[in-house]
Amino acid sequence: MIEALELHDVGVRRGGRKLFSGLSLSLKAGEACALTGANGAGKTSLLRAVAGLVALEEGKVAFGGADAGEARAGGLHLIGHHDGLKPARTTREELTFWSVWSGGDATTAEAAAEALELTTLLDLEVRRLSAGQRRRLALSRLLAAPRPLWLLDEPLSPLDARWRTRFGAMMQSHLAGGGLILAAVHDPLPIAAKTLEIGA
Repeated sequence: MIEALELHDVGVRRGGRKLFSGLSLSLKAGEACALTGANGAGKTSLLRAVAGLVALEEGKVAFGGADAGEARAGGLHLIGHHDGLKPARTTREELTFWSVWSGGDATTAEAAAEALELTTLLDLEVRRLSAGQRRRLALSRLLAAPRPLWLLDEPLSPLDARWRTRFGAMMQSHLAGGGLILAAVHDPLPIAAKTLEIGA
């Protein structure tokens, strides 16, 4: 559905303050881009604008010819800096909810749990998980309901070194299958990627 991501002179204003303007980027299938910049520069706002959750003040976001509404509805995942998990649910309930809501099913949810080593945690309430385990649970929807465009906000935090390497391999596999990744980061991505600095 999404074979490219194009930003044309994009600008965003939040709370009466212009965060950035004139940003342009072209990503095609198999490519990744790291969004860099100081805290408050607008990295998260740009991800949310691509997802259609924040209005652009100027410019345009295009998805390589795909209809923008359809692309946003079923062609991308946005994993925010905050995991967006409900602490009272079990890991199984949360994984199942996000999998089905995103277009997956019980089988793909189970496969994602195995890939991210969540199987032994499925009956635990989310509030009992460590920060790294919660992050892996949030990331599991990427595998449970595959979509071409991954919008990731600090995806490596708070993963330990082993899981940063493991998730890097998952990202590389996604790109090898024709996926695209746009990630806001402070630490370098563990994969080859373009760089777009906000507020340079």
